[in-house]
Amino acid sequence: MSCDISNGVAEPCKSAIGGLDAIYIINYGDYAATDITYNNTNTDQIDDINGVATVYKFDLKGANSFEQTITSSRDNGTTFVEQTLTVNLKQQSAVKHKLVKLLAYGRPHVVVRTRAGQYFLAGLERGMDLTTGVISNGTAAGDMNGYTLTFVGQENIPANFLNCSTEAGLVTVLSSASIVTS
Repeated sequence: MSCDISNGVAEPCKSAIGGLDAIYIINYGDYAATDITYNNTNTDQIDDINGVATVYKFDLKGANSFEQTITSSRDNGTTFVEQTLTVNLKQQSAVKHKLVKLLAYGRPHVVVRTRAGQYFLAGLERGMDLTTGVISNGTAAGDMNGYTLTFVGQENIPANFLNCSTEAGLVTVLSSASIVTS
């Protein structure tokens, strides 16, 4: 593997937007490494994932974030990326309690959809662990009633882009997987 770069980066226009619109949960093990087809010109982009029959959509609004921290050690010769996803699910229910419990027991792969229409696959190989979950009723009438969940994954590379910019495109990348919303 070559460590030399072949591109520079120009200063972009101020047209980007931050934030997340949704996440899509894929149960761990629903695909294998051999089920993934990477883009011919950019292996940081995934064109197709076979084997996924169902994904579970969680709509998001408000303060939700996805951050990736690259850690390299010259002494150890290692590099890894810690992926941290924090989401707020509003309003408590018995169904959501069960979902949170199952998410804590498992280690799902998570597709992250940004407000800019980008799709990333977090926990590509090792999945994401729900490391912290807070169930909150707040103090005042306007306080949070719901769940704040933090997922953490450690991967060899940053989360791959998926070759799509719409939910219909996501279904195509996931080889016609069904999206469950409730």
